[in-house]
Amino acid sequence: MPAERLLLLGVNHKTTPVEVREKIALSSGYDEPLTALKRVRGLKEYYLLSTCNRVEFLLVAQPDKNIEQEIIRFLFGEGALLQDVGKYLYILEGQAAVKHLFMVAASLDSMIVGEAQILGQLKVAYRHASQLGCTGPLLNKLLHKSFSVAKRVRTETAIGSSAVSISFAAVQLAKKIFGNLKEKNVLLVGAGEMAELAAEHLVGQGVGGVVVANRTLSRAVSLAQRFNGKAVSMDELIVQLETVDIIISSTGAKDIILYKEDVKSIMRSRMNKPLFFIDIAVPRDLDPKLNELDNVYLYDIDDLSTVVEMNRSERDKEAVKATRIVEEEALKFERYYQGLAITPAILELRQKIDSIGQYELEKTMHKLPGLTEEEKKHLEKMISAINAKVLHHPLMYLKADSCMGRDNRDKKVAIIRELFGLGD
Repeated sequence: MPAERLLLLGVNHKTTPVEVREKIALSSGYDEPLTALKRVRGLKEYYLLSTCNRVEFLLVAQPDKNIEQEIIRFLFGEGALLQDVGKYLYILEGQAAVKHLFMVAASLDSMIVGEAQILGQLKVAYRHASQLGCTGPLLNKLLHKSFSVAKRVRTETAIGSSAVSISFAAVQLAKKIFGNLKEKNVLLVGAGEMAELAAEHLVGQGVGGVVVANRTLSRAVSLAQRFNGKAVSMDELIVQLETVDIIISSTGAKDIILYKEDVKSIMRSRMNKPLFFIDIAVPRDLDPKLNELDNVYLYDIDDLSTVVEMNRSERDKEAVKATRIVEEEALKFERYYQGLAITPAILELRQKIDSIGQYELEKTMHKLPGLTEEEKKHLEKMISAINAKVLHHPLMYLKADSCMGRDNRDKKVAIIRELFGLGD
């Protein structure tokens, strides 16, 4: 029988509403909960991942312990029972746990498929678990394998190359217009959430500076500080167009705030350097006639939504390839994992056959005291060859792929143990 169980228990954005997730979010970081897990009996190795969209436990546990109930109490409180929280919780074992981990690492289980953030979160979580001595040989190998699976998915597919959020689509369009975004200056008009996210992406691309214009100056100052930029009033909007390259607008205004004629006069002083406008407001902030000006590019939320839908379709195709890679790698790890379970039986079998051969060899040599050294070596080689031939078929039987199902594997190990008297 296997010496341990490989388990994965968790909740995520698919199974659990945010009002439940926020109650079990581990806001204190990793060290406190990982230290607390040391007190759970039956855990041999363990790892914890906590993000805004998921909390997951990856465990190596003794087979005779009810670890599931212990983790339920850990997550939901002392009085929690499986029948009460089962609708939120997923419990996976063996290959299913391995596949799920690989899917998470490859960003195939994320809210936005293909986003790159999750792999970094996995590595941070692993670093904490490793430093506290929570992981061991099996989880160390499994988690490192999940990182290499994610890298393979990124290398062999285009899962992360297409923009599937409005904010990221805006940045991708800006890159197409300007090529390199370094040293380009950004003007945020208003302080809407999507404009803020687009600014985050742009800052990540190394833009030169950020200016925030808002009707409430205190809000502009607060947002500008976040991006190490500067705040201006809405009255300064047109003047700022002389020095910026990308404008993201998301005010709550009921009417157009910037017209074609306003920008036309500025283009002369800009020497016709390109201006890229992103209008994420509904109703629109920017005059649609801006597109009639040379070197002025205007995209509204419908334009960006079209880009997102086209890219989502492409990413879904890539997700099919990525899932195939995950399944292939999960099968490889399953063979390795199942091999660990039969290794003790193989070692015992080898030792038993070798000890029988050695006993008979010594008994024969004792009866033939006149053997030369060369004759003794011939006898030793003969016994070694007999041992190898006796072992060949039992070992092939244990290692065969048909043994890789857990129930079938355990039956085969039991048969070999009984036939050869292992453990007697």
